[in-house]
Amino acid sequence: MMKQTNKKTTILPHFLCSVLGHKFEVSKQVTYHVKEYKCKKCKKELTTGCNGDLIELTPKYREINFILSRIHNKRQARIRREELLTAYKIPS
Repeated sequence: MMKQTNKKTTILPHFLCSVLGHKFEVSKQVTYHVKEYKCKKCKKELTTGCNGDLIELTPKYREINFILSRIHNKRQARIRREELLTAYKIPS
């Protein structure tokens, strides 16, 4: 009996999303252009693909986003560090 009620509660959000549509919110901003989205109702996860379309977030794309995020963060840190060095550089 308990399993049947759990199935009904998990099927209901999926059914509502299939009829009314998803309510996606940004769950993670990987870069300025690439984001991960998650539906508030059914917990479906999507990400931005290489051409800008939304695609399902598979383990492959999760790993790609992780590596892309790491590269982006390192590059942003380097740019900020260079800006600080040039801003506080004392002219001779």
